[in-house]
Amino acid sequence: MYVLMLLLWIVFCGKLTVEVLMFGICICAALYWFTCKTLGYSPQREVALMNIAGKLIKYQIILIWEIIKANIQVMKIVLSPRAKIEPKLVRFHSTLKEDASKITLANSITLTPGTITIGLEDGNYFVHALDKQFAGGMEDSVFVTQLTEMEEKLNGSV
Repeated sequence: MYVLMLLLWIVFCGKLTVEVLMFGICICAALYWFTCKTLGYSPQREVALMNIAGKLIKYQIILIWEIIKANIQVMKIVLSPRAKIEPKLVRFHSTLKEDASKITLANSITLTPGTITIGLEDGNYFVHALDKQFAGGMEDSVFVTQLTEMEEKLNGSV
């Protein structure tokens, strides 16, 4: 993170002189120290996050693909003149441990057309599905699998 901040400093300054570089090194060091001290950030956590960078990219690709698939399903329902829509409220429990993973799962469900997370409490999710075809298999979805893998790798390396 320190290197990234320093690179941003150099880019935003527009020119590279000894004074700009020295001042940037000091400012970025102070900002990095502040981040570590107040936000619970640490170099070990940074290394752990770098170890799961590939999994994060994979998760984003999967999320985009699921959004595309759900868009097609919703379009079929909306454009079908005889479609009988059966909304459903689903409650399921997830074994995810990290708050960030739980929130990411809730947001991923909401981003996917046809579903919206209406509540998250102690690992219990409450999801409204546009139709019953969207309601099945949320507790063992591809999102949960990927987030569990990321949690295991992240906790194994910290």
